[in-house]
Amino acid sequence: MIALPPELLPQLSEGLWHMFAVFLRVSAMVSLLPAFGERSIPTRVKFSVAAAFTLIVTPAIAEPVTQPDLLSMVGMVLTEVLIGVALGIALRVFVLALQTAGSIAAQATSLSQILGPAAADPVPAMGYMLTLAGITLAVLLGLHVRAAQFLIHSYTLFPMGTAPLAPDLSQWGVQQIARSFALAFSLAMPFVIASLIYNLALGVINRAMPQLMVAFVGAPAITFAGLFLLFAGTPLILSVWSDALFSFMLNPLEDPR
Repeated sequence: MIALPPELLPQLSEGLWHMFAVFLRVSAMVSLLPAFGERSIPTRVKFSVAAAFTLIVTPAIAEPVTQPDLLSMVGMVLTEVLIGVALGIALRVFVLALQTAGSIAAQATSLSQILGPAAADPVPAMGYMLTLAGITLAVLLGLHVRAAQFLIHSYTLFPMGTAPLAPDLSQWGVQQIARSFALAFSLAMPFVIASLIYNLALGVINRAMPQLMVAFVGAPAITFAGLFLLFAGTPLILSVWSDALFSFMLNPLEDPR
């Protein structure tokens, strides 16, 4: 059995405490991170991803000044988990923005009941397709690299062991939710405009020819228009969404407008 020199034991304990403190924030954020924190991902895989991110992030973070006693350990655990959860939720709302945009678009184009419960969450098929395509695009564009940079940068915004103020954190969270709904509505705007034009045209035709069953004529038209807009507009929708996601990861404190 190899015995470690006594002078190395304090350094080893400090290094393990440092890595554990980083792991708290990383694991909390990874559990909600798009692509890596999905419900379909097994818990062991999430743990492995969190451990890999911890090994990447730890060398770039200064060691905590607090000594690892019981009281400081409890405060560190609660603070780091809170910050990790807040950062993870802020990233998760971008996935919710895609799901909301798909739900708005499906409701506007009468496609909300086609393959509704295809995902873990009960969203229309259009929302499921947009979400799956958006997550895939984010991974292809280097989401793991951006996530590591985001984690390292988070220690500048939220120092280790320093709990964020409740008013500032709540205001920041409300801004992210508002950004999510604004982004979702802007992504679904083409479908809403097409639905508005369709209903106006249907009303004019119905007034001109009351004897015509306009619903039987218009239903296939709005369905085809919705599918065509989905086919033609998905690249632009995903481009705008990915730009918003990576822009947030570069500057999480940017005031959304």
